[in-house]
Amino acid sequence: MKNYFITGTGTDVGKTWVTASLIRHLRSHNTTALGLKPICCGERTDVEILAQANEKILSLNEINPIAVPVPVAPYACSVMEDYIYNMEPFWKTWQDLQHNHSGPFLIEGAGGWLVPISRDYWVREFAQELKLPVIIVAHASLGTLNHTLLTVESIRAAQLEVAGIFLNYHECPDDLATQTNYPILEELAGCPVTKIESCEEITETPKWLN
Repeated sequence: MKNYFITGTGTDVGKTWVTASLIRHLRSHNTTALGLKPICCGERTDVEILAQANEKILSLNEINPIAVPVPVAPYACSVMEDYIYNMEPFWKTWQDLQHNHSGPFLIEGAGGWLVPISRDYWVREFAQELKLPVIIVAHASLGTLNHTLLTVESIRAAQLEVAGIFLNYHECPDDLATQTNYPILEELAGCPVTKIESCEEITETPKWLN
């Protein structure tokens, strides 16, 4: 299986939950998948969730080489704290991890696709340097068509592959928008879309993951 970069259409759309659930599923089927979250702003709760999914094979610092305590976008944090992001800790860790573990690796971004890490370096540029196919996680509720299609368009404009979309139904109202967003995204996004129902674990590997 390939390595993948996982982004979202915004904050709190379920990136970490999807990443961890997918890792647990893959590991239960004899795949040595490992989750990483290179940049974390605020508490490291998401990092600890990934550590558990990884069966504690990696340390928190291996999963998350760049940790800043302020829970805002990385660039906002750098302005507030007079902090300059240095990505070298991640690239060194990434090199070591690829040497010591077979993967595949699921690398979770910070927030959404266009979250700024520094003034001229965003999540988009980070993903371009990784050169991995991108998985999008999106809420299934009202507004997701705009957010998701804009994200798809921007990823492709960055010359990266959109592998597929996980459409997360957790805490989404059962209204007309939620009911119609899945078929419309399937039609317009030009990539596979997989439903995630409520808080259920991922129990089947989507065919588009290979």
